Formats: sequence, structure tokens, C-alpha cells
Amino acid sequence: MKPAQAMNLPDVRLPAGAAPVACVDIGGTKVAVNILNQSGLQGRLVEATVKEGESDALARQVLRMLAASCAATQVRRDEIAAVGVASCGPFVLNQGNIELAAPNICGGLAGAARGLPNSWTRAVLEAPLRAAFPAVRIQNDGIAALEAERRWGALQGLDHCAYVTWSTGIGVGLCVDGRALQGKNGNAGHAGHMFVSDNDDALCGCGNIGDLEALVAGNAMPRRFAALGHADAAGLLEAARSGDAQAALRVDELCRVMGRALYNLVVTLDLQRISVGGSVFWHHRDHLLPRLQAQLSGRLPALTDGVEVVAAGLGNQVGDYAALALVM
Repeated sequence: MKPAQAMNLPDVRLPAGAAPVACVDIGGTKVAVNILNQSGLQGRLVEATVKEGESDALARQVLRMLAASCAATQVRRDEIAAVGVASCGPFVLNQGNIELAAPNICGGLAGAARGLPNSWTRAVLEAPLRAAFPAVRIQNDGIAALEAERRWGALQGLDHCAYVTWSTGIGVGLCVDGRALQGKNGNAGHAGHMFVSDNDDALCGCGNIGDLEALVAGNAMPRRFAALGHADAAGLLEAARSGDAQAALRVDELCRVMGRALYNLVVTLDLQRISVGGSVFWHHRDHLLPRLQAQLSGRLPALTDGVEVVAAGLGNQVGDYAALALVM
């Protein structure tokens, strides 16, 4: 691997003669696809996540984007040896195939109050992809990002660690004793849905009221604070950084809640380090990181001394590398 120019990201390439592979990153806001060949990651396409139509609309979007990425890189679809998909969850198995019961995609989980433009309780994913490609590997995006961070990023060499994404939603991947935790349906790490509050202004897409994601996720901030003048997460965070005292208090409270969730992970699993990524965190990491670390430092030193909260080593491209880690 050669260092890439931006952030010294790993320049991963397939060996000469190896068949290309495809990488798909599915989140609540966007879908990104890449093709990996001997020249590295090629043909990156990004679109807003489809949330309208029939419940297979997301799978059809992924197939269409893969076809376009293949065309852009002059790779035939039948040349693709495998497809790695890092996706938000939770996952539900239907006749052995993964479908998504994702709170930020499936509007039928929390109902009309959540505002998503569909009534899906599941989004079809694996079956259409398997019909089109010879090998498909789908994994929760938090777990896949954890593996990418352990291989190329800020968690290299660690056997007790976690990756947390603070983005549209909250995702987590957990590693204990050198093994990434999977769970019965590949859903280990859905700590974003732990209950941390009795707030009645915080409806999560899963239907919970007052869970972590409902309180601090990127799409939760405008739902909670729009009436106070903050139309989106970026606006709230920029206001806090610019000296707006009330915005600063709100962001400090968000960091208190998020930081306590990180503390809970550390003391439950005896972790060494937590890597944090995701769009909400990444673009404001210098402001948020010390506030998160403060919720660990000095609390139960036997478990927290030396534990670091760090920015993701793979930066805002951790999702691309997460999908890549599934097919390397």
C-alpha cells in the first residue's frame, strides 16, 4: 500500500491479474459505491439514499449505481468477483437473506411522526444483489468500519477497541479479545438505541423515545432544536463554535450524553481506545473530541485510565474503506 495524498489514507490496490471487486457504503443519508482494481479505488459515485417507492427501491438503487460505476471504470459487471456492502442496520433475515430494518430508512418503524416518505418496516437488500453478482458480503457498517480502522486506521494493533460513527444515526462496532462482536443476526453494536434519557421530544426512527440516537444523531438535532433557530446539525455546531452561548450549552449537553455512552462501552467491555467518525463528528472534531474525552477522564480510573477517544484514522472516507475491508 502506498500513502494517498489526502490525510495519508491507504492507497489499496489489487495485485496484477486479480478480478475487480465492488464496494458499497449504505447510510441513512447517502449511498456510495466504488470499484477496486489494480489502479486502486475507482469510479466513486454518491447519491442520496432512496426512501420512496417499493421496499426493494434501495437494492435497485445500489444495482444501478454499481452498473454506472462499472461503466465509468470500463469494467464489465460480470468481471466483478465480489461485492462488499457496509450498511446501516439492524438486519433481519428473510429466508437467509439480509433485509434492513433501518430506522433512518424504513418509515414504517416509527410511523408518520418520524416523517420518512415510506411505510417500509424492512428494505430488501441481499436477494437482488445475489441474483446479480457471484459473491456478496453484507455487514453492519459499524462492524465493517471497526475492521477497516483496525486494518488501516486509528485502531491498528488493538485487541480491545470500538469504532463509533456520529452521523445521521449512531453506529458502533465492538472488538474484544481481538474479535469483532457480531451477534445472532450481525447486529452487535447497536448501542445507538440504548436508553439514556426520558426526554419526550426525542423520537427515534426505530420507535424509541429518548434513546441515544434520538437525542444526539445528526437528524435528531433539527427535530429537537429547529424551533430554537437551528435548522440542521451543522448550523447548531457552527453556532456553538462561533460563541452563541445557548448553542454552546446545547452542544455541551449532546457531548455529555454521547460521552457517557462511550464511557458505558469502555467500562462494560474494558476497552483501550474508541475511534470516532461520521459526518457530524468529523467536520467539528476539534470542538467535539475534548468534550467527549472529558466524560471518560477521571471516572473510575481502574477502567478508564489511558483510554483514548480519537478521530477516525480513515477520516470521512471510513465508509468506503469499511466496504473494502469486507472483500480484501
